[in-house]
Amino acid sequence: MASDIQIAQSIELKHIKYIASKLNIGEDELEMYGKYKAKLPLSLIDEEKVKKGNLILVSALSPTPAGEGKTTMSIGLTQGLNRIGKQTTVVLREPSLGPVFGIKGGAAGGGWSQVLPMEDINLHFTGDFSAVEKAHNLLAALIDNNIQSKTRSLNIDPRTVLWKRVMDMNDRSLRKIVIGLGGTGNGIPRETGFDITAASEIMAILCLSNDRADLKRRLGNIFIGFTMDRKPIYARDLNAPGAMTALLKDAIMPNLVQTIEGNPAIIHGGPFANIAQGTNSVIATRMGLSLSDYVVTEAGFGADLGAEKFLDIKCVSAGLSPKAVVLVATIRALKYHGGVDLKELNDENAAAVKKGMANLGKHIENIQKFGIQPVIAVNKFTTDSAAEIQTVIDGCEALGVAAIPTNVWGEGGKGAESLAKKVVEVVESATEKFTPMYDWNDSVEAKIEAVAIKIYGAKNVEYSSIARRDLRRIAKLGLEKLPVCIAKTQKSLSDNPKLIGRPTGFTITVREIEIAAGAGFLVPITGNMMRMPGLPATPSSERIDIDDAGEISGLF
Repeated sequence: MASDIQIAQSIELKHIKYIASKLNIGEDELEMYGKYKAKLPLSLIDEEKVKKGNLILVSALSPTPAGEGKTTMSIGLTQGLNRIGKQTTVVLREPSLGPVFGIKGGAAGGGWSQVLPMEDINLHFTGDFSAVEKAHNLLAALIDNNIQSKTRSLNIDPRTVLWKRVMDMNDRSLRKIVIGLGGTGNGIPRETGFDITAASEIMAILCLSNDRADLKRRLGNIFIGFTMDRKPIYARDLNAPGAMTALLKDAIMPNLVQTIEGNPAIIHGGPFANIAQGTNSVIATRMGLSLSDYVVTEAGFGADLGAEKFLDIKCVSAGLSPKAVVLVATIRALKYHGGVDLKELNDENAAAVKKGMANLGKHIENIQKFGIQPVIAVNKFTTDSAAEIQTVIDGCEALGVAAIPTNVWGEGGKGAESLAKKVVEVVESATEKFTPMYDWNDSVEAKIEAVAIKIYGAKNVEYSSIARRDLRRIAKLGLEKLPVCIAKTQKSLSDNPKLIGRPTGFTITVREIEIAAGAGFLVPITGNMMRMPGLPATPSSERIDIDDAGEISGLF
């Protein structure tokens, strides 16, 4: 069986100007990065077309550690929709090098449902992540330079500085560090650390900005800390937004590539969904809707994280309204939530699948609470039995939703035609705008509890003394009307990764609340969430190689 990269390298890529022509974009409007990648100018966005477009969100049940194939399904569904005559563009996030070199591997799809060139997309691509990293670290350098300054000091209290540094790699040794050692010429010693670039507030800002002016405004609103006399300090106080926006001048433009079947694909931004909003940029989504009749996009991890944040933050902020949600389910994930050990997920066990349906059922209920009709895509693996698949179909039928077995990895768009037809049926029957889970004007506690109780299924929410202090700080800064972007494990509907299936009666504990004033949301942190992952014992990077001809192997 051919690997993902072998399949990708067997495809004769079409010149990007040909892909652009499918969207009625002229060659002169492209900013090309070689033959197969291009940046799209923001002038292509047409707000009237955005309002009329058909937006489809792809999410999933609570995933196993390897993920359930949302990106692969998004690409496959796009190819399927094009095959049945619906002009469709897939709009995705950019992969982070952390997962690429870590445990999950790349994020350019798989099998016969990939975006190409997959090597470029999974590695440096067009430099967007690097630009985010540089803009973030510029602000960090300006903060420490001002603390050191004797002539232009803002009197920043180093103990209150919340801004860390970032890099696009998993490196646990950088989570907590001390800087400024070695004498007075090297700065003021203080404790800080590194986050992964996908967790940067700059990444969240880039993906929620409407244009360059909005980007600069949001960058200026980044909350840094306090002065010695307890006055708040923002990035604008350091005259940072201009230079930061300059570094992001190209990164704000979405990237055009192609699917394995030659359909247009727009890829832009890459915030994680367990610690940020977990979706591609507002600009990329609007671009897709301006250029296509249908847009398929995805949101990270399970629907309790990516989909909730997509709907309650991104869609409300940008005025978007999806007409259908596809929930990706795998037999292995259902067996996992039915209590089967990870090592035994390939063994047939229809009883465990039936038990694990409780988790999928909760996600179905949640999407319906937003006023959207979900469609279940059963992402087929070769180890799935007919009895296991039928168990899912029957279980979903009992819940009033359709479950469509889909083989996009093995068959590409052909394997998604049935799913595509069902999705079109749901889209064409959609008549109302979705309903958010809370009003942004609600209190911070009410917003957190709305998500925790209605979406996660918690009994109640408790706040640590630090979280209570953070609530008082948020009130003092006048930021209570911001939405909440809850940081929570993706492994469970609760904040305890060991509570699989559909747990009930649990308490969500908020241990602190970070302020992302530039992005425009608050980040209640639950459980032991980390912004800098570590590498596994056997990282994926050990399989990656390149030969003398420059051909890469080992990516998946």
